[in-house]
Amino acid sequence: MKLTRESLTNRIFSDPKNYPYGFSRSGDFSINESKALSQYGCLIAALVDGEIDEQTGDDRHLLAVVYGTEPPETVAEKAWMKYQKRINRPKLMSICGNYNSGVSDEGESNEIEQGDIEVEIDED
Repeated sequence: MKLTRESLTNRIFSDPKNYPYGFSRSGDFSINESKALSQYGCLIAALVDGEIDEQTGDDRHLLAVVYGTEPPETVAEKAWMKYQKRINRPKLMSICGNYNSGVSDEGESNEIEQGDIEVEIDED
């Protein structure tokens, strides 16, 4: 089946991997942005991936926005750039995954060896 602009705009865009409950329920996008992503996301993705050729000035402007030579103007362009920024952000390290080398800033060892702790019990 040949991809056409009409078939791509009639197809609803979704990203179950990054947004399993949809764009509108994620809290990342406004109502208008989530509608624009759902409606135009397949068309934009096809343009960016080169699956269809740009046919209008809007298509050329959209590609210029994606490649960073023009600022986004329409809701769909802004939503697509926001979507790309969200899914391509670097993964943060775990809070609990802090590596402690066992040496403090002053060069003293922070490690506690077995037998170093003395406990006094007051029996009053």
